Amino acid sequence: MPPGTLPDARLLLAARALRAFGDGYVSLLLPYYLTLLGYSALEIGLLVTATLLGSGLMTLAIGFIAHRHSTRYLLLAASVLMGLTGFAAAVFTDFWPLLIIAVIGTLNPSASDVTPFSPLEQTLLARAATPQSRTALFARYSLIGALVAAIGAQAAGVPDLFSAGGDPARLLTVRVMFVLYGVLGLASLLLYRSLSPALEAQTHEQPVPLGKSRRIVYTLAALFSIDSFAGGFAVQSLLALWLLQRFDLSVAAAGNIFFWTGLLTAFSHLAAARVTARFGLINTMVFTHLPANLFLILVPFMPTLELALLFLFLRSALSSMDVPARTSYVMAVVSPGERPAAASVTAVPRSLASALSPSIAGALLVASPFGWPLVICGALKIVYDLTLLRMFRAVKPPEEH
Repeated sequence: MPPGTLPDARLLLAARALRAFGDGYVSLLLPYYLTLLGYSALEIGLLVTATLLGSGLMTLAIGFIAHRHSTRYLLLAASVLMGLTGFAAAVFTDFWPLLIIAVIGTLNPSASDVTPFSPLEQTLLARAATPQSRTALFARYSLIGALVAAIGAQAAGVPDLFSAGGDPARLLTVRVMFVLYGVLGLASLLLYRSLSPALEAQTHEQPVPLGKSRRIVYTLAALFSIDSFAGGFAVQSLLALWLLQRFDLSVAAAGNIFFWTGLLTAFSHLAAARVTARFGLINTMVFTHLPANLFLILVPFMPTLELALLFLFLRSALSSMDVPARTSYVMAVVSPGERPAAASVTAVPRSLASALSPSIAGALLVASPFGWPLVICGALKIVYDLTLLRMFRAVKPPEEH
């Protein structure tokens, strides 16, 4: 752990690992599960949109109430909701019940964490670290999330082990995997209960609504919404669906692919702390993101699976280095008391804005096997990168002055 970090950070990292494992396989099994149930790409896109929209609304709500409730209490409530989500997804198969589960539950179709847990954990991690160790701690947080999610992606291949029993056996196995997702939520609850109450007081200011930092937070949230809207076109569930359709892959093969992309993403998080220390947070966010988006645009133009995977891997090695830098930047440019609200408000676009695009991507995949969603995603993200650089290059966190 970075020097000066409180012991509670280990519990938060362990809880992140449990959730990441569940997210890793759920993001791949969700479209597979819905395909086994007979849903079209458009219907799958609508359900993915619902999961992101629901997560965004819950995260926004947390931003408005975080100053009135214990962060630890909110994490416990979210863990219970995760448990109920897994159990309900295993039971219901009709479209409308699944839509309700998608909206009010914690299913995560993305490779990144777009659930309400994220801003709450980030707030406590910022309290558990010194300003000098904050980015390094967030890099470890992102590393663990990506690394364990990659292992979870491998677990998505478990239903294929029962392929001899046909679709009924695979469907039963997928339902068991959703039950396991619920169990992971309850296990996270036990870790959050072990957090020291003193962690709530590890700040000179008690949580307050956004005040003097409102303008910069809202501006960042607007910019992040562009990035998130773009990301929704290539959310992991839909990227997996495109690979399954374009190259006729099995879910086990897709799991192997996302295991390796997840590993590349994980170690890029670890490198992010060193890069930000040398080049600064904003420069790291932009100049690692730009080439990653160019690689993504090239993926659908590749004539073979091998070439498509080459550019996907190159993209994965760079595309998420901005994640710990972005989180650290938001925590640095607001007052300690405003951190819970700032974390929630800036996290909302990662689910709310991105909720608009998966349904469009699903419709595009129905209309054409070409990966137009990937091209649109990369192009919009480049617009975000250049705008962020222009607006915030001169706004430096305290440790960079």
